[in-house]
Amino acid sequence: MNEILQVNGLSKKFKLSAKQQKLEKTKQKVKIAVDNLSFSAYKGEIFGLLGPNGAGKTTTLRMLATLIKPDGGDALVGGASIVKNAEEVRKKIGFLTSELKLEEFFTPNYLFDFFAALHRMDTATRDRRKKEMFEKFGIDEFAEVKVANLSTGMKQKVSLVISIVHDPDIIIFDEPTNGLDVLTAKVVTDFLEELKAQGKMIIVSTHIFSLIDKLCDRVGIIIDGRMIVCDTLEAVKNGKDLEDRFFDIYRETVGDAV
Repeated sequence: MNEILQVNGLSKKFKLSAKQQKLEKTKQKVKIAVDNLSFSAYKGEIFGLLGPNGAGKTTTLRMLATLIKPDGGDALVGGASIVKNAEEVRKKIGFLTSELKLEEFFTPNYLFDFFAALHRMDTATRDRRKKEMFEKFGIDEFAEVKVANLSTGMKQKVSLVISIVHDPDIIIFDEPTNGLDVLTAKVVTDFLEELKAQGKMIIVSTHIFSLIDKLCDRVGIIIDGRMIVCDTLEAVKNGKDLEDRFFDIYRETVGDAV
């Protein structure tokens, strides 16, 4: 198998304010968000990072996307280190997160051109790519509509298209269907399967069992910042429904909290 992503001992901690300590119901002044995390992902597969809210999934993906620096460990993304070669990593990846907020004054057409310019795409390639993606996601008829006037689902489609404007081989999606209606979510999941068929390596972070079950070849279960299980989907399920298996693993890890 062609290993595209190699994560080695990633760790990240954050200082907690007094207000955050109260919200977290802890007296600890430091929260360990990601704790010595290691895993690999391969060409032509969808890898699912599954865990409850607050498990460290988003922090992990933000480190892989070089938005924040790890306190320990490293990861090689297409051979480039997220610690030593962050700029090279950014050229290789597309990163979609629910935290991406589009400037509401601009139009999809303007935003696509702006991000294409950031990736130094030539005009012909940009226009060909825009036509293909806008038609695929039904954005073409809204190309000159300001983001402020788009529906939630259309905003998510525009965000997705912008995140992969440069047609990257490595795609990182954090909760890609979060907040979407069923029709828009179907468009997104179908597209992820298309990208896989093209040989892309895709990481999907989610707490939605059905999404993992439908899309993923391999899955890592992360709890309290630690990778508890990482294997093929069928091996992780071990003959059970994924949701039932997850809660078995969760109880084994944290006790009878559920």
